Amino acid sequence: MANRGPSYGLSREVQEKIEQKYDADLENKLVDWIILQCAEDIEHPPPGRAHFQKWLMDGTVLCKLINSLYPPGQEPIPKISESKMAFKQMEQISQFLKAAETYGVRTTDIFQTVDLWEGKDMAAVQRTLMALGSVAVTKDDGCYRGEPSWFHRKAQQNRRGFSEEQLRQGQNVIGLQMGSNKGASQAGMTGYGMPRQIM
Repeated sequence: MANRGPSYGLSREVQEKIEQKYDADLENKLVDWIILQCAEDIEHPPPGRAHFQKWLMDGTVLCKLINSLYPPGQEPIPKISESKMAFKQMEQISQFLKAAETYGVRTTDIFQTVDLWEGKDMAAVQRTLMALGSVAVTKDDGCYRGEPSWFHRKAQQNRRGFSEEQLRQGQNVIGLQMGSNKGASQAGMTGYGMPRQIM
């Protein structure tokens, strides 16, 4: 973890605003899901943002989580290292993020490695895990373990089919967004080359 001094002024206000977004109840739900999903002997961390960060910081829990969402033999992260070296741990977090994006989590929902490693934005980590859970519930491929009600299902495709006749009818309608030409007139406007008459 980076050795930073306390922040002051605007930096402190921004950090406090980010920290207010962290949800302790959501933390409990995510911890329960991760332990259930991994189905391994993973110890339950003590409650609190700092403990949650420390629990996820080395990347092993995250890598086990993403691997558990795939069928056996198709895991995206084949080798999970339990190294204490900082760059190895950050590399594992990056591998998790890449695998989560491949799994279907949108890029905008994915946190940055420093958000977790330095504890800058643990709410972003929660959002990523929530998005991952939502994608897993939506896929419904049998790899998700846990209550389906823990995460919302993502909207599915809803294609509409129109016949050729309906499409032709739609071309004859002038939408009100295009405006109206009623009352428009060029009466009283001066012709080209004439000086403006200002009274």
